[in-house]
Amino acid sequence: MRTLVTGGAGFIGSHLVDALIARGDSVTIVDDLSGGKESNIAAALEAGARLQRTDIRDGAALRQAVGDARPQAVFHLAAQVDVRISLADPAFDARTNVEGTVNILEAARLAGAERVVFASTGGAMYGDTDVLPTPETVEALPMAAYGQSKFCAERYLGLYQRLYGLSTIALRFGNVYGPRQDPHGEAGVIAIFCGKLRAGARPKIFGDGTQTRDYIYVGDLVSAILLAADTRDGGAMNIGTEEETSVLDIVRVLAQLNGAGAPEPEFAPARLGELDRSCLDASRARELLGWRASTPIGDGLRLTWESFAPTI
Repeated sequence: MRTLVTGGAGFIGSHLVDALIARGDSVTIVDDLSGGKESNIAAALEAGARLQRTDIRDGAALRQAVGDARPQAVFHLAAQVDVRISLADPAFDARTNVEGTVNILEAARLAGAERVVFASTGGAMYGDTDVLPTPETVEALPMAAYGQSKFCAERYLGLYQRLYGLSTIALRFGNVYGPRQDPHGEAGVIAIFCGKLRAGARPKIFGDGTQTRDYIYVGDLVSAILLAADTRDGGAMNIGTEEETSVLDIVRVLAQLNGAGAPEPEFAPARLGELDRSCLDASRARELLGWRASTPIGDGLRLTWESFAPTI
C-alpha cells in the first residue's frame, strides 16, 4: 500500500513509519523537521521510505508532496502539541493544527487518497469531567487551546467526509510515551522525568502530583492506528488504557528503576490548563477495531527508561 505520514520523523510518527515499512508499504514522510529528527527515520530511509521536507501550513507545497506520493492512506500526525505554547500563542496553534489539517485534507482529496487517519487528543479534549473513563459521547470542553484546535480539526474531517466522501477517522490519543520521545521542550512527563533522573537531576512536579493521566505505550498506539486505517468507521475514537496513573506513581516507578540515590522531586505550582484527572473509555476501539492496550504501565516505563542512555 502507498502510505504518507505527516510528522513521520517525530516520536509517534517514526514508530508508525517503522511499522508501515515492516509490513511492506511504500512510505512517504512529510516533516519540516522543526520537531522531528532524521535520526528517528534513518533506518526507514535506508529501507526505501522517502522524506519530503514540507511544512503542513504551506498548502501549495503540501499539495505537491501529497500529489507526487499518490497515497492510498494518509496518517496525519504533524501538529503543534505543546499545551503551554497553545496558551501563549493560540493563533499559532490554530494555524498549525486547524489550517494545517485542512491543507492535509484538501491535498489528500485532490490526490485521490482513500483514507485519512487523524491524530487527535483524548487527554486534552474533554476538560474537567466527572465521567471517568470518558467515552466519546461526553461533550468536548477543552481547557487549553491545543485541545480546542484539535477539536476544530476533527470537525473538518467530518466536513470532508460529508462533502466529498473522503473516508476519515479521528483517533483521540491518551498520553503517549515510549522510546524516542524527546525529554526536552514539548515532551511528555515520562520522557522529561527519564531525562532528569538519568542526568542525576530532580524531576519537577507541577501541582501536588496526584493528578492522573491515561498513559499509553507507543507500540500499543501504533497497532491501533494501523487497524483504524484498514476500516471505514469514522467519527472520533478514544485510544487509551482505561487506567489512571498519577504523576507520583510515575516518579515512584522511575526512581526504583534508577536505583539507590534517586533524587527527590521538587514541587511547583500547578499550571494553567492542566487537568486533575484524565482517563479514556476505549470500548469503541475494542468493538470496532478489536483493539486493546496490551502493555502494562510498569513494562512500558521500564522499556522507556532503558531507551534513555545514562548521561553521567
